[in-house]
Amino acid sequence: MIRFLGKRLMWMIITMWVVFTVSFFLMWTVSPEGALLSERQLPEAIKRNLEEYYDLDKPLGVRYVKTMTNYAQLDPGPSMKLIDKSVLDILKEGLPISISLGLLGLCFAMLIGFSTGIVSALRRQSLIDVTFRMIATLGIAIPNFVLAGFAIIILVFGLNLFPAAGWGRPIDLVLPSLCLAAPFAAYISRLTRTGMLEVLGQDYIRTAYAKGLMPATVVMKHAFRGAILPVVSYLGPATAGILTGSLVLERIFFIPGLGSHFIEAVQQKDHPVSLAVVMIYTFLLFSMNTLVDLSYGLIDPRVKLDK
Repeated sequence: MIRFLGKRLMWMIITMWVVFTVSFFLMWTVSPEGALLSERQLPEAIKRNLEEYYDLDKPLGVRYVKTMTNYAQLDPGPSMKLIDKSVLDILKEGLPISISLGLLGLCFAMLIGFSTGIVSALRRQSLIDVTFRMIATLGIAIPNFVLAGFAIIILVFGLNLFPAAGWGRPIDLVLPSLCLAAPFAAYISRLTRTGMLEVLGQDYIRTAYAKGLMPATVVMKHAFRGAILPVVSYLGPATAGILTGSLVLERIFFIPGLGSHFIEAVQQKDHPVSLAVVMIYTFLLFSMNTLVDLSYGLIDPRVKLDK
């Protein structure tokens, strides 16, 4: 376990360094002055002071080394657009909101995906199975921002069940979380159905039925545990994506999460904020994949960690 975690930590450091390097040089090469380009009416003296404050008067290589050193100390530096705020302040505002939205969306995705996948496998080729598969296919094919538009028209303006937008009340989370969870729930449902169909034909499942065990016990205690390994593999990158929230959905529902800050930073050429969000995405993706690999051994003792 220690060797495995040590190896993963080394690869995470290398991966984050590569992502940091590529993102840094790409951003500053495309827009060398960052957010200062939008401040065309600034007097020269003020512009020189800002360039000195953000190290824009130094060579790009020097800025790269200094920024990387700051990141090693967990200090992304100041925002280029919001002069009175640091990047950490912006992340502290947006990340908890995106995590709240993502966690609820993840719960919806697993609850809907697992339940429909199990029912489809147990009622193979029935009307319920065909219906769930059709819905899952639509959930995968339809982008969540299109689904969000239909949900707002039907559930907000038509049935008046949810607020159209906003943040602060628990009910404000429900509709965007459902829209965020829809494609993930569809994938989980298909993977769960496939895994259950494969496991239900195994000898040990037939033995469990022959012993006289209750069908619910056989399905949930024996079959389900062996069927979710493909789902667990998918949950690694899916969890990272869903926890950081949807960039488009946060804009549609006016949710001030990490995605909204990232879009604003890109539009306003606020490179420090954009770079910090990219690094958070990278860290979450790598961390979730590592947790997934660790969970294999807990779900199926036959799986051994690759040292």
